[in-house]
Amino acid sequence: MPVKYSIFLLLTAMFFFGACKQQSSKNNKLPRFEKKPNIVFILVDDLGLMDLNVTGSAFYETPNINRLASQSMIFTHGYAASRVCSPSRASIMTGKFTARHGITDWIGAKSGEAWRDLNRHNKLLPAEYGHELSKEDQTIAETLRLEGYKTFFSGKWHLGSKGSYPDNHGFEINKGGWEKGSPIGGYFSPWQNPKLENIESGEHLSIRLAKETVSFIEDNKNSSFFAFLSFYAVHGPIQTTNGKWNKYRTKAEINGIADKGYKMETILPIRQVQDNPVYAGLVEQMDEAVGLVLDALETLGIEDETIVIFTSDNGGVSSGDSFSTSNLPLRGGKGYQWEGGIREPFFIKVPWFENNESKSDYPVIGTDFYPTILDLVGVDLLPEQHVDGISLKPILQGNSLEISRPLYWHYPHYGNQGGEPSSIIQENGWKLIHYWEDGHDELYRLETDIAEQHNLALQHPAIKEEMSNQLHSWLIEVGANFASIDVKYDSVSAKAKFYKTVNSTLPALERARKEVLSKDFRPNEDWWGSLTIKD
Repeated sequence: MPVKYSIFLLLTAMFFFGACKQQSSKNNKLPRFEKKPNIVFILVDDLGLMDLNVTGSAFYETPNINRLASQSMIFTHGYAASRVCSPSRASIMTGKFTARHGITDWIGAKSGEAWRDLNRHNKLLPAEYGHELSKEDQTIAETLRLEGYKTFFSGKWHLGSKGSYPDNHGFEINKGGWEKGSPIGGYFSPWQNPKLENIESGEHLSIRLAKETVSFIEDNKNSSFFAFLSFYAVHGPIQTTNGKWNKYRTKAEINGIADKGYKMETILPIRQVQDNPVYAGLVEQMDEAVGLVLDALETLGIEDETIVIFTSDNGGVSSGDSFSTSNLPLRGGKGYQWEGGIREPFFIKVPWFENNESKSDYPVIGTDFYPTILDLVGVDLLPEQHVDGISLKPILQGNSLEISRPLYWHYPHYGNQGGEPSSIIQENGWKLIHYWEDGHDELYRLETDIAEQHNLALQHPAIKEEMSNQLHSWLIEVGANFASIDVKYDSVSAKAKFYKTVNSTLPALERARKEVLSKDFRPNEDWWGSLTIKD
């Protein structure tokens, strides 16, 4: 071989090796920052997977979240750890599934014999559950604080009362986090929140929480910080301004208003269309608040050293509460055992990874955030703490995870939205739901039946049996609490309640839907206090 050609090959190989080494370094090591990377965690309350443009909504407008998604790894099979808020939030904080940490219902829900006080007439008495985060758990905030991070919380907490607030679990600053799970006093100042003073009459709560977050970021831009922005939006009571309502009412009219907006699910009516202009306005106002935070990171010049996470704590409210949105093609919504109750927007932006702007269909869940954050910022993992989570760093780097793992959900309660006491195991594209009232199982193949319309339990008895046994064994292993039979159950009263729902509640919802879409709709004299500010 000629010498010149040999030298050429050698130089080419050296160049190729160096490029690969540089790429490997970029994808596998922290960039050479002067400090550890920042983390901004954005958690939206009750936001459904289909409530964003980027995930499929043609009605709601979310340009700022779309922008974030375009810069992020989008996990298309992202899940909340529960179908309701408190359990899901506890799982984010601890890295544990709900049956393990013990908070299995929203804190404040009645359980045991107290359930009868609500006159629901159900076969079971809901299980007891934890009413605050265990002090034995080391939250993600506590871990990061030990590593020198400045920690900040803004918004909805709902993980315990006084003594179990954010500042009792690792957050140095708490703006608006207390025991309540909804915006007491509404979304427009003056609100009733002892942890968030009223400053400007008519100020929107989402905007205020974002401003508090921005202020913290500005004050700590030269430090490593963990800012957790936890919106009360888009939880009910849903409220917006006159201008945003009118914008979306007009849009619904142009799209064509459907004659029917609801159908009966197993227990309650469920919304089938996205056309509520009040809810749409609330979503947009939350999106504007997200934009304030993203813009601040860019303006301060720290965007490239800041991880941004965006997700929700459970599905959109399609039944019960405010009957706000539709999660179709997903079945159900908040409180339900189907995909509409647990499947969420799940975006992670890591600016220094080349494969950041991509998608992954690997099933991930809220317990994964804890180890993923630690891994991304170079902190040793705590596998005994975040026992039910795994680091998603390999996926974020563009690699695949070959780990096949079961995901578990446990909800031994009745939801306000029509969900039933049940537990779930999902693995390898199969999802089994076990119902505690009568012990029956539903089995779905999610790859071909995302709407969960075809129960395959009879066609695949072996798979059903294996998954059911695995689910029950796991629940026993982690010491799960269970619902109990109500010996005072009255089937006659239960049937009467159901017929009233069909014959009275369903028609009333249809009338209310048309009223909100009418040109002369006016909720009160000042649009929930919003008329003191410009739209």
